[in-house]
Amino acid sequence: MDDWVGSDELDCFHRLAKVGSPSQEPSPASVERDLAGRIFSTSAQLVGVCLTVIGLFRVVSDLKNINSVADNLMAIDALIFLGSCLLAYLALRSLKAERSLALEQAADVVFLLGLSTMVAVCALVAYELI
Repeated sequence: MDDWVGSDELDCFHRLAKVGSPSQEPSPASVERDLAGRIFSTSAQLVGVCLTVIGLFRVVSDLKNINSVADNLMAIDALIFLGSCLLAYLALRSLKAERSLALEQAADVVFLLGLSTMVAVCALVAYELI
């Protein structure tokens, strides 16, 4: 390997390997911030998904003259995701670690509630129950 790679490249490779080694565990605070950031961005995206689905339900219901509560349930789901997004944002902006952790955990619970609601609505629509 030394024949075609110089010692400088090997030193750089070894330094990079040490940076990503599993022995350097991230701090719990950075893990919580990362999770709150992921909840924030995903919740915001899912609000958009819910609004898109509501628009599609409206188009289909106007074309086929059917009445469904699925669009109303998706509007509630969009509000749930918006709540999760706001809680995650507040967790990211909080200066106190305890408050940030509590807000992040609340955002996590609300996010899971939103996902569960979305799956339930999708199942009801797929099986034509609503």
